[in-house]
Amino acid sequence: MQTENEIKEMVRQKYSEIALQDTGDNKASCCGSGGCSTEVYNIMTDDYTNLEGYNPDADLGLGCGLPTQFAKIKQGDTVIDLGSGAGNDCFIARKEAGETGTVIGIDFTPAMISLAKANAEKLAYTNVEFRQGDIENMPVASGIADVIVSNCVLNLVPNKDGVIKEIYRTLKPGGHFSISDIVLEGALPVHIQEAAEMYAGCVSGAIQRDVYLELIQTNGFENITIQKEKPIVVPDDILLKYLSPDELQSFRNGNSGIFSITVFAKKPLTEKNCCGPDCCN
Repeated sequence: MQTENEIKEMVRQKYSEIALQDTGDNKASCCGSGGCSTEVYNIMTDDYTNLEGYNPDADLGLGCGLPTQFAKIKQGDTVIDLGSGAGNDCFIARKEAGETGTVIGIDFTPAMISLAKANAEKLAYTNVEFRQGDIENMPVASGIADVIVSNCVLNLVPNKDGVIKEIYRTLKPGGHFSISDIVLEGALPVHIQEAAEMYAGCVSGAIQRDVYLELIQTNGFENITIQKEKPIVVPDDILLKYLSPDELQSFRNGNSGIFSITVFAKKPLTEKNCCGPDCCN
């Protein structure tokens, strides 16, 4: 069993490789680095190209949804993007927040931060900044964000409860988030859960949908809504790296599955002050 630090270091190394790799190679891959399937263009990502603010240099094909499309960002908002990568969601958020808004991207991979800053410089954006840091301990003050977005990142983090607590801390009262992520229904085969490539490809770090939504609720959020959902079908030639043909057939015939969901939730305008079983923090 890997420790939290070992998992983080594995993910950091994987995404450093992706940041230094050609953008076209990333998009041609199912899990961001290295061509691992002949069946798909990318098994997770949605098409960003029709969204205003899209910049192809910042699109590494690593997402599993379009959270900025659902995030209800307004002119002048302060937006934080968790796991900002090369800046794709930040630049789209910047289009929504306008010249009077502020967008902060947070990523714990130095190579990604360098890539995002270079992309922002090319676009001459002065109200988009990128900070290196752990989203379990964000390098931002409490209560500064109107909106938080994230695209296929929380599933990579071992301490998901810690991240959700940080989201709550950094949102303003009445602020909200829209997060795309990978969740599970039923139990994945153990070989997939333990596979490092699948972890960096956003599958084996995922948790059960009900557990994911419960973490959000127990941390005090309200108006929890699934804005979008889609099944993730991992091609056979990927799964056969981890499963025998019989195990693959059993998985295909079973009730377990992998899904991308985009979840919206709001921080209450007023904090609950109590010490009973219904308290959130």
